[in-house]
Amino acid sequence: MTDETPPPAPETVNVQIGLGAQYIKDFSFESPNAPLIFNDMQTQPQMALDVNVMTRNLGNSVFEAVLKIKLESKLNDKTAFIAELAYAGLFTLPEMPEEQIRLFLLAEAPRLLFPFARAIISNAIREGGFPAITLQPIDFMALYAAQRDKVGTMMTVGAA
Repeated sequence: MTDETPPPAPETVNVQIGLGAQYIKDFSFESPNAPLIFNDMQTQPQMALDVNVMTRNLGNSVFEAVLKIKLESKLNDKTAFIAELAYAGLFTLPEMPEEQIRLFLLAEAPRLLFPFARAIISNAIREGGFPAITLQPIDFMALYAAQRDKVGTMMTVGAA
């Protein structure tokens, strides 16, 4: 038996992040082939989902993160609907390294915004006369890591 004392546990630091406003920055829903497209509703639709995250520094430690989602549905090669949403949030971040800021803004911020964006798109599709569609959760951390690994450096933060 040894009298070694275990090393001290690493200190945890509580980081305070503020979420200010959440808002629809841009939204579009169109059904260019209505009402004739409703005759083809027995066919399984083809869906295409595009997701993008953009950020910008607004100064004074406030950042805007914009989650852009585009969902396009086709029935028999005809567009049933296109839903496009840019849903944003304002985040106040403490002083931290740039890499951690990017990680938060490109992975954690969209994870926080996604449930609200998903509800907006789902409601628009249903109100547009189509069967309810629920977008599955998105692993933004995996997308961030894949993008970072793909380019060999950090993902570029675009202007919203």
